[in-house]
Parts: sequence; C-alpha cells; structure tokens
Amino acid sequence: MRPLLFIAGVILVLVPEVLRVYYIMPFPGSQQDVPGDARHVDIAYWLHNNIWWLRLIGSALIVGPAIHYLRQGGWGRRIAVVLPIVLCVVVVYAFNFRFMADKMFLVQEQKVLRSLAEGDASSTELVLVVERAGDARAFPISIIGYHHQVMDTIGHEPVLITYCTVCRTGRAWSPKINDEADQFRLVGMDHFNAMFEDSRTKSWWRQVSGECIAGPLKGRQLDELFSSQMTLGEFARRHPSGMVLQPDPLFLAKYEALDGFDDGTIASSLEQRDATSWQRKSWVVGVLHNGAARAYDWNDLLALRTISDTLGGEAILVRLHPDNASFDVIREADQHMAIKPVSIPAYQEFWHSWRTFQSGTTRYQATQ
Repeated sequence: MRPLLFIAGVILVLVPEVLRVYYIMPFPGSQQDVPGDARHVDIAYWLHNNIWWLRLIGSALIVGPAIHYLRQGGWGRRIAVVLPIVLCVVVVYAFNFRFMADKMFLVQEQKVLRSLAEGDASSTELVLVVERAGDARAFPISIIGYHHQVMDTIGHEPVLITYCTVCRTGRAWSPKINDEADQFRLVGMDHFNAMFEDSRTKSWWRQVSGECIAGPLKGRQLDELFSSQMTLGEFARRHPSGMVLQPDPLFLAKYEALDGFDDGTIASSLEQRDATSWQRKSWVVGVLHNGAARAYDWNDLLALRTISDTLGGEAILVRLHPDNASFDVIREADQHMAIKPVSIPAYQEFWHSWRTFQSGTTRYQATQ
C-alpha cells in the first residue's frame, strides 16, 4: 500500500505542475489553431486556481511512505524515495520560477519617454502608435515585443499597450474593468496569442481580441483603443511633437534577442516571416470594417502599393507608404477630402493568427 500511496503522491505533485504551464506556453503540441476551442485554457485555469490543494494532497501522500522507507528501508529503497522527491522539487521550481510567462518576460521597471530627436526622421524602426486627445506616443516593437505590455497614460487616460511577437500584432486596450483601471500580468498563451490576467478578479484575457476567456469575467470584452503600426520615421513625420518609449537599461540583452524581428529575419521559428503568401508565418494586413474582416497579403501590398476594395459595403483603400513598412486603411471617399481621412482599424499579423481569431475572415485575391 505504501508504494502505491507514494507513487500517487508523486504523480499528483508532478502532473498538475507541468500541465498548468504546458497548456498555456508554446511547448510542442500545447497550442491549437482551432477557433473557439479553449479547453486547454479551461484545464490550465482550473489547475492554476487549485494547484495548492493538489500540492498539499500529493505531499501528504508522499510524506508517510517516505519517512518509513528512509528510516527502515535499505539503500535501494531510500534512493528510490529520494530521487522522485528531488524530481518533484526540481519540477515545482522550474515550472514556477523558470517556465511561467511572467518569469520569462518581465515587466518594464524604468519607463521613460523622450521627445523626438533629429535622427528619428530617417529611422525604419517599427513602432506601435497610440494617440489620444492630441497626445501621440510611439512604442518600439523591439521593446514591447519582449515585455508584451506597457501601461501608460495617454491624453489623461490609462492605456494598456500590448504586443504578441508570435502573432506579430499589437493592440491598445482600455485597462478599465467596471470603470476602474486594473493591472495585468502576462500569464501565458492561447492559440499562440499572449494572454493576460487582471489583478482583481484573476480572469484571463486574450491580447489579440481583448476577450476574457477564463475566470469570473469570462465573455467580457476590454474596450479597444485605436492604434497603428508604422516606422519611427513615419511617426516623426505625422507627429513632430510626439513622444517615444525608451529601452529599459535592465533589459537591453532581452531586447537584442528580437534583432531581425522588424523585417522578419529573426532566427526564431515562432517569429520569423515566411516570405511566400498565405502560409502560417506569412504577413497579412487584417482589416475590420462595418462588421466584416478581410486579410490582404503583404506581398500583394508590396507589389500594388495601394489596394482598392469594398469591405463592409464601403469602398476602402489599403495603402503602403514609401518606407515599405508603414501602412494605413481609409475610406476611398475620404482620399480627396480636405479634412484628414479617418483611419480604419488595420493590423499587420501572421496569417495563422488572423485566420484563427477572425474565423469569418475572407482573403483578398489580387488580379494580376
């Protein structure tokens, strides 16, 4: 009976520790591309909230047999007891202090923004831009791509700026839940998309959609704030009085690991671009307009420069700027108006991400 209790205790300690992290991190086979299938997240969330009970029960099953065999057993049995216990300690440590998302990607500690400098006008560095009430700020993807999120106050309003390098897409959200701004921590991934936990209800939220998919607020939605991706040079041209987020000196080596991400040449298979069209890691510009979603192949945009299309019952223009990196989408009717055109929400994204989280999307087919 003692061996069975001991083995059951070891399993009860090891398996939940591994699975609660395995299901929400990019381990082989852990992530899924099936839209709407969040069972792996549900399992991870239950384990995350009940892990201490499982640890206590598992430890209780281990203690009695372990003491017995350490006191009365021979060297063989003692070793057979000690090795699994050491394995449990190593696994608990590794899966709580090494493999957890918020232990691998730390929060920025020194947040500093500076005014634009003369050299910024020619910079090709990619930034995610948020403007609120005339307050325009640029967040380099080389910085937020590591941290996954930055909290800021823009136009006197709190803003949660997020980026997922495995999906290659940024979003800005209002961090307010029930009219009160909250703090968020990176907790893992769902369908290869970054997932955050709010500090008050401990619910889990998708970065790409702002949807709560686990916890007390499941089904709720964060309010999206308009953001756009462009080069720092384009930002300087559009917003000469804008501000730019600076690297945190504590994480310079971490930022260097994203060298090559902007142009897709980074070595990581999770973040590297597939230069061919409509592959998992192909770049697309995803557009949402009047309830409709459509993806535009980045190669088509490079070749055509401007794509005229009808989406959501309205004529639109998808435009690539001369720097071959900045883009925007406007209503075609606004193109020649004296007033500034109103930008339509558009995102550069890996094709696997866009098709997963916009399951009703269509694909634009260019005619050559």
